[in-house]
Amino acid sequence: MKKIALLMVLLAVFSFAQAETRYVTDQFKITLRSGESATHKILRMLPSGEGLQLLSTNKESGYSRVRAQDGKVGFVLTRQLMDIPSARDRLAKAEKRLDELLEEPGRLTAKLATLQENHQRLTTEHKNLQQEKQTLEQELQSINRTAANAIRISNERNELRKQLAALTRQAEDLKQENRELKNDSAQKWFLIGAGVIIGGIILGLILPHLRFQRRKSSWGSL
Repeated sequence: MKKIALLMVLLAVFSFAQAETRYVTDQFKITLRSGESATHKILRMLPSGEGLQLLSTNKESGYSRVRAQDGKVGFVLTRQLMDIPSARDRLAKAEKRLDELLEEPGRLTAKLATLQENHQRLTTEHKNLQQEKQTLEQELQSINRTAANAIRISNERNELRKQLAALTRQAEDLKQENRELKNDSAQKWFLIGAGVIIGGIILGLILPHLRFQRRKSSWGSL
């Protein structure tokens, strides 16, 4: 008998060791009724963890008037309400937060890599902008020099134009003086020629009389 009892104990222990572990679920539903008693109509079943808006509480009946998330108003047992979410919901949130925290290093690493790439890209762009700035400054200096030269050339051109205008006026004045001198010379030669002609005419008129008088005087001497 002892051997049989020992064998049964061993079999029981072996069977217990082979059995899989299970947990009792905390998922259950409560009734939302149209009144403050179990005889009133069930409006709907409320799952564990659903948030309800508390409208009023009747301590005598043990029921509370609530509004469900879909807007339906009814009555539930006050003892079936909790001030905090259910352990299952809190556990689910905690597990979700834990998963997020476990994933956070990976996201932070990826974010850091992205930030480093952006920093490298911005550094390269900054260097390119610095080079472009230097190039533009050099071009601006060249443009300023060209503009200064253009202004100087324009001033010199205006000065030369003024000098050319003055020389042109002087040349015109000299031409006018030359024409006036030519006119004066022509007038003088005209007057000289006229005087010579008039003198010739006068001599032509006087000389015959002088010859005639000489002849008469020569005849008188005879």
